[in-house]
Amino acid sequence: MYKKLKEDIVQCHLCRRYCTLTNGQTGECGVRKNIDGKLYSLVYGKAVAWNIDPIEKKPFYNFLPGTKAFSFSTVGCNFHCKNCQNWDISQAREIIGKELPPKDIVSLAEKYNVDGVAYTYTEPTVFFEYAHDTAELAYKKGMYNVFVTNGYMTPETIDHMKYIDASRIDIKSMNDNFYQEICGGIHLDGVLDSIKRLYKRGHIEIIALLIPTLNDSKDDIQQLVSWVKNLDPNIPVHFIAYYPAYKMTLPPTPLKTLQKARKIGLEEGLRYVYTGNIPGDEGENTYCPKCGHVVIKRYGFEVIEKDYIPTDDGYARCPQCGERLNIITDLKKYRERKEHGD
Repeated sequence: MYKKLKEDIVQCHLCRRYCTLTNGQTGECGVRKNIDGKLYSLVYGKAVAWNIDPIEKKPFYNFLPGTKAFSFSTVGCNFHCKNCQNWDISQAREIIGKELPPKDIVSLAEKYNVDGVAYTYTEPTVFFEYAHDTAELAYKKGMYNVFVTNGYMTPETIDHMKYIDASRIDIKSMNDNFYQEICGGIHLDGVLDSIKRLYKRGHIEIIALLIPTLNDSKDDIQQLVSWVKNLDPNIPVHFIAYYPAYKMTLPPTPLKTLQKARKIGLEEGLRYVYTGNIPGDEGENTYCPKCGHVVIKRYGFEVIEKDYIPTDDGYARCPQCGERLNIITDLKKYRERKEHGD
């Protein structure tokens, strides 16, 4: 995932920063280094965080709801967000972690009898080779693979994501200046292009962290909703609450802001709109977009009740009105559809 330029200079092709590095130089992510004209990953097999999480924590609400994923990450990130919740590992410039090669990750997933593997906590793009090799092993074991990403990978990287079943992508703002100032020199167009490409490859869900005064206006929300709707109104969108962290001290997002955003999304025609980080709010549930029946009831990250009918192709129908739902319920059937290009 890099190109040799001249002498000992290389250009990384993993993320859309396309870092050009001289000998001995490390990329913006802090984990890819030019050593004598070759680009090396410094974090392959070095997990810094791992846990067993509900798939809802990622959050995925329409992909195999109620299942568990073995989640892990390395240090490093290609973004430098001022509000990062995991800044201690995402912005770390010391390579730390426990040796957990791909086969050990999959063995642990098997040991704990989980359903899949999630590449998460920091940005999985920066440890892509590690994620890719783990995903290949997990895929062959019948486990799912989900990518929790900021969406700034290159088209070349996306072309290598054949073992990734679903992606949850951030849209931090529909304003390029926000990405430049808050995320550290990123461009919105690259994120949106990646979302379109990932959508063509499989199931995606969008997350929007609403930060008071920065990206929570009615216009901000409507722009985001309109863009997603034009891509596909069936894409789930999660509006979640910000809490002060790292370099940002603005007050937390009020519940009414999330509820306003969800209302706008539904009124504009999105079919699955959620609120997050506010346990007990009705926006945690999944409703049939046609008749309003509660097909999945949640509290926090826990699925309390599921009331839908699995279909022959791995999706679901509403038991009240028969509406076909964009909820994936069977991994094997879902993969068969993907392989046939459906």
